[in-house]
Amino acid sequence: MGDKGHVKRTYRNFTGIDDLVQFNVVVQETDLQIYASRPLQKITRDLILKHRGFIEKYIAIYPEFLKTLVPWHPDDFAPQIVGKMIDAGRKAGVGPMAAVAGAVAEFVGMDLLSYTNEVVVENGGDIFFKTNKLLAVGVYAAGSPLSLKMGLRIDSRDKPVAVCTSSGTVGHSLSFGKADAVCIVSDSCPLADAAATAVGNRVKGKKEIQDAIDFGKMIEGVMGIVVIIGENAGFWGDVEVVSL
Repeated sequence: MGDKGHVKRTYRNFTGIDDLVQFNVVVQETDLQIYASRPLQKITRDLILKHRGFIEKYIAIYPEFLKTLVPWHPDDFAPQIVGKMIDAGRKAGVGPMAAVAGAVAEFVGMDLLSYTNEVVVENGGDIFFKTNKLLAVGVYAAGSPLSLKMGLRIDSRDKPVAVCTSSGTVGHSLSFGKADAVCIVSDSCPLADAAATAVGNRVKGKKEIQDAIDFGKMIEGVMGIVVIIGENAGFWGDVEVVSL
C-alpha cells in the first residue's frame, strides 16, 4: 500500500504551534509528522497500524482497489476508512487510493484527539489539524519562486480542517498535471486529498489554472483552492493567503 510517505519534507512549515510537542512516526510507507500537547508516539504507531490494517485487508480481498484510477463502486460493508476513501474518489472522479494519505491522516488525527486537545497530523503533504488558535500552513511548490513564500491561515478552533497538496513536479504521488502545487481546503482530509489530485491532473500549464479551479470548486466538500505553476497562482474560496 503506497501513500505519499517519502516526499521531500521541506513543506513541513507551520506557524502558530510553537507550544506543541513535535514527533515523527513511520510505519512502512506511512510517515507522519505530529504536533500534539504531549508525546504520543506509541499510541500513534498503534493507530497507524490499526487504520492501515483496514485498508490492507480490503486490498487483499479486492486487489484492483490498489491500482484503479477510476472511482470505486460504493460498498456499504467496507471499513469506515475505506468507505471515506471510496466516497472521496467518487466525488472527485478519481481512484480511491488518491485519498489514502488524507484518510490515514484524518483517522489517526481524530483518534489522537482523545489524548490531546490539539493535534496536527501531516502525511506527505496532506495535513489534518484541530488547534486552539489560527494556524498558518506554508505552501511548498517545488521549483516555483512562490514556494514557501506564501501560506494559508486556517481557523480550526471550532472543528478539524484539512489542507492537502498535490504536485505534478515533486514527490511520488501520481499526477497527470504539471502544477507545482495544488492545495485544497476542506473539512474532510480524504476528500481534500482526492480533490487535489483531480484538480492537479487538469493543470498542464498556466493557461489551465482557471479551468482547473472552476472544476475543483464544483467538487462537493471543497472549501478553498490554490493552484501554483511557476510564478503564476490562482485562488478560490475560503482561503486567507498570507506571506511567510
